[in-house]
Amino acid sequence: MTGRPVKHSLSLRGHRTSVSLEEAFWNEFRDIAKAEGKALNQLAAEIDETRGMDAGLASAIRVYVLHALKARVDD
Repeated sequence: MTGRPVKHSLSLRGHRTSVSLEEAFWNEFRDIAKAEGKALNQLAAEIDETRGMDAGLASAIRVYVLHALKARVDD
C-alpha cells in the first residue's frame, strides 16, 4: 500500500469525473458504501451534493471516511 493518490473514475448524476485518493481511503470508501448498501457512485453523488464549494470532492470523501471511521470507534 502506498501513500500516493490513485485516480479512479466515478459517475455522478450521469457525468463522468475522476477523483484521486490514497489507496487506504479508496478501500474504506468502498467498504462504507457496501455497508450502507449503496453503489460507490451513489455515495459519491450524495457526498458531492452536500460538500459545498469550498472543498473538492476528494477532500469531501476523505472527511466522510474519517467521520465514518470515528463513528465506528465511538460505538
